[in-house]
Amino acid sequence: MASERITLTVPGPHGDREVGLSSPNRVVWPEAGITKRELAEYVIAVAGPFLRANGDRPVSLERYGEGVGGEAFFSKNPPKGAPEYVEAVTVTYNSGRRHPQLVLTEPAAAVWAVQMNTVVFHPWASRAGDTDRPVELRIDLDPQPGTGFAQAAAVAPLMREVLSEAGLDSWLKTSGNRGIHLFCPIEPTHEFLDVRHAVIAAARELERRVPDQVTTAWWKEERGARIFVDFNQANRDRTMAGAYSPRGTAGATVSTPITWDELPDADPHAFTVRTVPGRLADVGDPWASFDASPGRIDVLLEWWERDLADGLGELPFPPEFPKMPGEPPRVQPSRARRD
Repeated sequence: MASERITLTVPGPHGDREVGLSSPNRVVWPEAGITKRELAEYVIAVAGPFLRANGDRPVSLERYGEGVGGEAFFSKNPPKGAPEYVEAVTVTYNSGRRHPQLVLTEPAAAVWAVQMNTVVFHPWASRAGDTDRPVELRIDLDPQPGTGFAQAAAVAPLMREVLSEAGLDSWLKTSGNRGIHLFCPIEPTHEFLDVRHAVIAAARELERRVPDQVTTAWWKEERGARIFVDFNQANRDRTMAGAYSPRGTAGATVSTPITWDELPDADPHAFTVRTVPGRLADVGDPWASFDASPGRIDVLLEWWERDLADGLGELPFPPEFPKMPGEPPRVQPSRARRD
């Protein structure tokens, strides 16, 4: 028996495209009862702001073959048989290996990704035209056990002040879970390692100001009940859920741009696949002018050099990275003490 299949008409810059969607009634979010067709319709509804934030960049697709709650896997490379409007760009990974990576440039490509069971879209911080130099500095405020969204929301304005002192404008979004992301548009003048160092400099400055609320400790055993500024999310090929990307949470939450005025009363669980299209229709896209005035990371790099002179060196990299210059040993402190 042939599986159920429908065809969606997807408007785009090159006219309408017909995109096939198999198993449209398959439930992707069991708790919320949201189907694959609803997800595709969501992507079409938010296509403009979604592609402004995530398009024309290398992107990784987080796919759930059996729906949220089942096993997920990541796709980076364009599969055989992908439509001609699904583009790719060759990128260099941390190992030095080079390989094509998916790029979404029009709504039909995002709907095709949904057909491939994509739930979460993870864009790089660089554009397809120059994948080695980020156009965003990203701050990930990650609540640790004993903290949550409220604590991240209390810290976010303090990080905004730090970044403003360094000459950067901060744009805000929910992570789609418990955390908060601050994105700063920057000129593509530095490669990923420099931007990582800029993030570390900002994180250390905030940690100095509110050490009881914020930590840069890589090892979980040292973080305590504080907000961790995850500096390793600034590395090449390390990504966050993009703006307007759904998340693999039970409630079908969406990583949603909000204004700074909205932050004190924001409820990240209120922004879902079913509610965000209406929000956009009512209030518009808070990130509509996101990249109008990109800043520079020069001041943050000066802070990085200042901290180096004061004895604060490189911080650990993720385990899959090659050993990096100046990096401390990759061993958790309690184990090092035992050894």
